Amino acid sequence: MERRLGDPKKQIRQALLQKKAVIFDLDGTLVDSMWMWKAIDVEYLGRYGYGCPPLLQKEIEGMSFSETAAYFKETFAIPDSVERIKQDWVEMSIEKYRNEVPLKEGVRPFLEFLRDGGISMGIATSNGREMVDAVLKSQKVEPFFQVIATACEVASGKPAPDIYLNVAGRMGVRPEQCMVFEDVPAGILAGKAAGMTVCAVEDSYSSGMREEKIRLADYYIEDYPHLMAECCRTDGGDRDG
Repeated sequence: MERRLGDPKKQIRQALLQKKAVIFDLDGTLVDSMWMWKAIDVEYLGRYGYGCPPLLQKEIEGMSFSETAAYFKETFAIPDSVERIKQDWVEMSIEKYRNEVPLKEGVRPFLEFLRDGGISMGIATSNGREMVDAVLKSQKVEPFFQVIATACEVASGKPAPDIYLNVAGRMGVRPEQCMVFEDVPAGILAGKAAGMTVCAVEDSYSSGMREEKIRLADYYIEDYPHLMAECCRTDGGDRDG
C-alpha cells in the first residue's frame, strides 16, 4: 500500500522518484479547462430546450468522448448522430482550447523536472484527439509526452483501467512503475484498477469531491508548485541509479 494524505510531502517525492513513468489525465489535471466544458454543456443543451442538470458532470465523469456523446443522445433525445454531436462539441471548444485554456499553475516546471530526471510521460484522456492536440500545441508541451491516448482508442473509458494500461504498454513500462495524476474519482479509480500509484490533484471543478478523492487516491496535492518545492530539494533524496 502507498502512504496516504497526512504523511510528509517527502513521501510523495520518494514514491515519484522510484517510478519510471508518469501518466497524466488532461482536463483539470494538466490544463485548466473544466470551466469551459460546463459552459459548453449549458449552451449545447440550451439549443434543444434543456437546462443543464446539476449532476450532469458526475454522471459523465470518466466517459470517453464517444460515450459522452452517446449518453447525451439517449438521455436528452438529441436527434443528431453521435458523430454529429461530437463534431459540434469540437467546433464549440477548439478555439477555446487554442486561445483560452492555460496550463495549470506549475505544470511546465514539473514536466521539465520529470524530463530532466529521465522519467517518461504520457497522457490518458477521455477527451477527443483534436482538442487534445490543440491545447498541447498551443501551450507548446506536446514534446514532453512519449504517448498520448484517448479513451476512444480503448474498449472502455474510465473508471475501467483500459486507457492507463494502454499508455503503459506503449511506453514499455509495467503498471507498478507508473504514477498517475488525476483530478476526478473515475480517473483515480481507473489508475488504481490498472495497478498504478495515483496522486489526486486539486481542481476547483471537483472541489466538492475532495474527500472522495483523498479517500481513493494514494496521495493528494493542492497544486504543482508545492510538489515542485519538495521535489527540487537537494537533501540526498534523489532516486537510486
